[in-house]
Amino acid sequence: MYHHATRQTLSTLLLLSAASAGATGITVQVQDAGGKALADTVVYVEPESGAASGRAPATAEIEQKGLKFVPLVSVVQTGAKIYFPNNDKVRHHIYSFSPAHKFDQKLYSGQSATPQVFDKAGTVVLGCNIHDKMLAYVKIVDTPYFAKTDASGAARIELPAGGKYLVKAWHYNTVGGATPEQVVTVKAGEAPASAAFRLPMKPIVADDPSSSTL
Repeated sequence: MYHHATRQTLSTLLLLSAASAGATGITVQVQDAGGKALADTVVYVEPESGAASGRAPATAEIEQKGLKFVPLVSVVQTGAKIYFPNNDKVRHHIYSFSPAHKFDQKLYSGQSATPQVFDKAGTVVLGCNIHDKMLAYVKIVDTPYFAKTDASGAARIELPAGGKYLVKAWHYNTVGGATPEQVVTVKAGEAPASAAFRLPMKPIVADDPSSSTL
């Protein structure tokens, strides 16, 4: 029995080692045209040929707090559910006219309505019929491999295996709304591959809707 258990343990370790050897990733750096780091850029990775396998977390949350949507930018895989809890002391009436997902929901203080299912890839802009300055963005992608850049404009995406991948970058304030892409070759078991983007940005409006407060 001891030998059988030992063989099982060794087999498990070998499988984990093989999986680890095949796994790899991509690091992404995003800046504006002037070289300034861009936070809240959605970066996502798709196989150069064929569809991506695997599933990302099936639920997400965008709360209303301080008369803002938090977070400002979200990214989910197609089919994900998003909850919209109202943590303000006032009523909200959120909506979207975006083709990827049109809806409207009345949200009373301290309540979260039925989640919305985002089942079509694209970009959704959220607003509030009561508080015009509230604004948020949801990027829906057909891949489980995605991330948002941090304050330094950096992100890392883990991948299950090597191969050729398309790396795409999207920011809500890009001129023309373009989503540039790069082909990156990832080698299994080696150091992460890298990609870098410089995105042309629209001028920042002084009265930014995302900066409204109570």
